[in-house]
Amino acid sequence: MYLATSLLDILLLADWNTRVVVIGTSMLGVAAGVVGAFLVLRKRALLGDTVSHAMLPGVVGAFLVMQAFGGGGKSFAGLLLGAAIAGVLAAWAIPVLRRATGLKDDAIMGVVLGGGFGLGIAMLGVAQAMPGGNQAGLESFIYGRTASMVQDDAIGIGVTAVVTLLIAVLLAKEFRLLCFDESFGRALGRKEGVLDLGLMVLAVTVTVVGLQAVGLILVIALLIIPGAAARFWTDEFVRMVSLAGVIGAVACWLGASISAMAPDLPAGSIIVLTLSSLFGLSMLVGTRRGAVKRIIQSRKLRRRTGWQHLMRAAAESLESQGTDTWTIEQLSPLRSWSTSRLRALHRSAIRRGDIISCEDGYALTESGRTAADRVVRNHRLWELFLIRHADIAASHVDRDADMVEHVLGDELVAELETILAGSDVALVSPHALGGQA
Repeated sequence: MYLATSLLDILLLADWNTRVVVIGTSMLGVAAGVVGAFLVLRKRALLGDTVSHAMLPGVVGAFLVMQAFGGGGKSFAGLLLGAAIAGVLAAWAIPVLRRATGLKDDAIMGVVLGGGFGLGIAMLGVAQAMPGGNQAGLESFIYGRTASMVQDDAIGIGVTAVVTLLIAVLLAKEFRLLCFDESFGRALGRKEGVLDLGLMVLAVTVTVVGLQAVGLILVIALLIIPGAAARFWTDEFVRMVSLAGVIGAVACWLGASISAMAPDLPAGSIIVLTLSSLFGLSMLVGTRRGAVKRIIQSRKLRRRTGWQHLMRAAAESLESQGTDTWTIEQLSPLRSWSTSRLRALHRSAIRRGDIISCEDGYALTESGRTAADRVVRNHRLWELFLIRHADIAASHVDRDADMVEHVLGDELVAELETILAGSDVALVSPHALGGQA
């Protein structure tokens, strides 16, 4: 009973420290999710990782500078300033190196990421060898210090998150063009370079704020995973960006709450693990691109394809032989079917009411004849279109038509009929229904 009450208090934010941590990290999750969604759509997912790792030399450099000028080197604001400067320089270096070298973005980001982090580790070794270096708290920028977040930290994160979200909302239309059709954006007078720089600045801002929550190594998860997870649920731009913000907030809330229940577990790592769990869940059951839905769609397509192949084979066999029935042995050579596969297709068609079993083999029902004629006619429409308008050789057209015909919709069939007007006589089988596709 005590455990349940304690759990409820944590989830409902009854404790002040938990409230500060959860609200602060949740605001960070919203901002990171929204900005990260733009990065995912822009195919700049590695940008956040590059910027976060390149911030390490900025943090250590700020510590060394403050030490050199007689300061203690422990000013959190000074360390964040150093991180921000290094992040901006890393983001600025990417387009400069792209123009100077002609390399692709992923290669340039890899160079900046590896070089920046390697330099930071080397500088960190130097800093920790200095008097007071081990107590400077530089490790917190690598691993995060979520549990020690205070009210001022949460307020700072909240203000930054609100400003970031406002900028993202105001520039949503421009970012949409940048992500999906930058050529059209240029034609409208949008400055691609300026927008890219603005997106990088937003990413740097979120990364700097996220340093104190999850650290520079794990902040990439806050930027990228929510957007990637949202992609499994929708293709609509606004919904995806909004959902990414929600996923980021929920992951931070759950992760911080779990860490509060188990103080020995670092909050930053738990937040990232929660994000990964939400990503895995989205990958499995997402309503747009989830694995379960794709498997179901694939099975439906295979069943529909098999049924259409059977209907077409039956109709063409009856057309060529001039009979009303066929046998398994007659259809088997038409598509190199195995006997077991062909029998399974017949059983399925019988359950659908498209064919019936009789003494001489199998025959089409009235509804089956209608469906078979439609399938044959659609196939021949597509064959004729490929021959006349796509310059496909007649000896290859059957194969090419067979790859496409299973996804023809009514609108496309009607359009094919319009394009091929006057060709209906060549298309209609003996059972064709008055030109209806």
